[in-house]
Amino acid sequence: MQMTTEEAFVKVLQRHGIEHAFGIIGSAFMPISDLFPQAGITFWDCAHEGSGGMMADGFTRASGRMCMMIAQNGPGITNFVTAVKTAYWNHTPLLLVTPQAANKTIGQGGFQEVEQMALFRDMVAWQEEVRDPSRMAEVLTRVIAKARQASAPAQINVPRDFWTQVVDIGIPDPIAFERPSGGESAVAEAARLLSRAKAPVILNGAGVVLSRGGIAASMMLAERLGAPVCVGYQHNDAFPGSHPLFAGPLGYNGSKAAMELIRDADVVLALGTRLNPFSTLPGYGIDYWPKDARIIQVDLNPDRIGLTKAISVGIVGDAAKVARGIMAQLSDTAGDEGRDARMARVAETKSRWAQQLSGMDHEDDDPGTTWNQRARAARPDWMSPRMAWRAIQSGLPREAIISSDIGNNCAIGNAYPSFEAGRKYLAPGLFGPCGYGLPAIIGAKIACPDVPVVGFSGDGAFGIAVTELTAIGRKEWPAITQVVFRNYQWGAEKRNSTLWYDDNFVGTELDEQVSYAGIAQACGLKGVQARTMDALEQALRQAIIDQMENGITTLVEVMINQELGEPFRRDAMKKPVVIAGIDPADMRPQGA
Repeated sequence: MQMTTEEAFVKVLQRHGIEHAFGIIGSAFMPISDLFPQAGITFWDCAHEGSGGMMADGFTRASGRMCMMIAQNGPGITNFVTAVKTAYWNHTPLLLVTPQAANKTIGQGGFQEVEQMALFRDMVAWQEEVRDPSRMAEVLTRVIAKARQASAPAQINVPRDFWTQVVDIGIPDPIAFERPSGGESAVAEAARLLSRAKAPVILNGAGVVLSRGGIAASMMLAERLGAPVCVGYQHNDAFPGSHPLFAGPLGYNGSKAAMELIRDADVVLALGTRLNPFSTLPGYGIDYWPKDARIIQVDLNPDRIGLTKAISVGIVGDAAKVARGIMAQLSDTAGDEGRDARMARVAETKSRWAQQLSGMDHEDDDPGTTWNQRARAARPDWMSPRMAWRAIQSGLPREAIISSDIGNNCAIGNAYPSFEAGRKYLAPGLFGPCGYGLPAIIGAKIACPDVPVVGFSGDGAFGIAVTELTAIGRKEWPAITQVVFRNYQWGAEKRNSTLWYDDNFVGTELDEQVSYAGIAQACGLKGVQARTMDALEQALRQAIIDQMENGITTLVEVMINQELGEPFRRDAMKKPVVIAGIDPADMRPQGA
């Protein structure tokens, strides 16, 4: 039938149930944005496209529903780069729409022109440009299908002069792909290994959360085997926190209990995980990745199987389907040998770690350094980061969705939150962008308006996203709660400076005159400061009430001392040596 290209585009969005778009308005896509209200599509006009992309990531991760990122060609699209790569490593299926400079002028270096396909080439699972107006619906349908199939962003590039064209076109039905259940021989071998295991351990990753029924399937398998379940770094919601077999997260500032249990495994089922480096690096001085265990790795993407760790069995498949397939082929006696002793060890190891964690008030200094000691002495009455996290644990509703930013104080909290369901923990992932916490939790609240949400950020990372406070106070935006840890420093880099650069703090200090609570108030939101554990717990509880019952957004500025946790990258840093030396006298005036 005859229609305009923008009508075709919007009809495809409707056919796929894509109801939300995030970005900043621009002339290059106004022909479709003009149709959004009629189509039932809400356009969330953020303050910065980078934050808009992270809102989209939070929306889809919290709900499982696909949404769209769109902005003006050129600088609007380049602002999406960090968000798209973040979503790629978070395995988030998003539709990236990139209006392009007009075909008639492209290549002339015109206004807002950039190579948008080249820009995202290694950041999306699929990218395609519309080559002719009559192919608009066909290309968009395929791009959406590829995003869903790969569970990653996919890009459609549309020259802006292809809008407002009248075409004869049909609207294709959505393309659906059935997820694989793994190769027969590989699943059988995995079942054989697990049936004979004396110390099996399951390691759940993001694939378990993304798989329909993945958590339930992994729970059935764990109970059948009597196997403790660890989760990957930043995937604390991949197994119920109250389950007796849940050991906690591996990786940076994770669970010592999980590390001790997986270290002694003879067979590890790595379920729905690419075994990313931060989920296997030593923590607390424990080099826990088992040296002699048989490793079974399950991932939808065959390119990631065996990529970071040597494996015994690789299975390309959906986490839930593979777990159920293994379960069906276990021997009658699988998990029986040593079950009682294994269960007792899991309980004892967890209890010992819980007691230790509850008593961890302060951060240790490495031998030869004294920063944390000095930080405590400088502000003896201020909360430490761990005190703040314990207060947060007490005040946070069990059903809440939380987001976390990158940075030292958020990372100190990695071991604390646990969840009873998936899609509850939105962390920035392995691309590690600062400024993720606030926009991600905004997106989650848009997706799940009836669920309490709380975002967490350090003050350095929050400064990157603070502009969104100017956007979210409008009446159409939902209320959220944001916690900002305020210690006036870029903590992760400052810890590096104490360990390897003799306290030479270059670029690590923040302005102590700035009040984020004050900025929130200036934006028409509620801003409060908390200086004690009791005040923080009370402020968080009230903020949740205000969010859920009164439609009020609250920013809680948590005043903490300057103690610093473990560095992110002991594996990548070392003490510098002086060879030639640097002399300030060598600096010459320009032009001399």
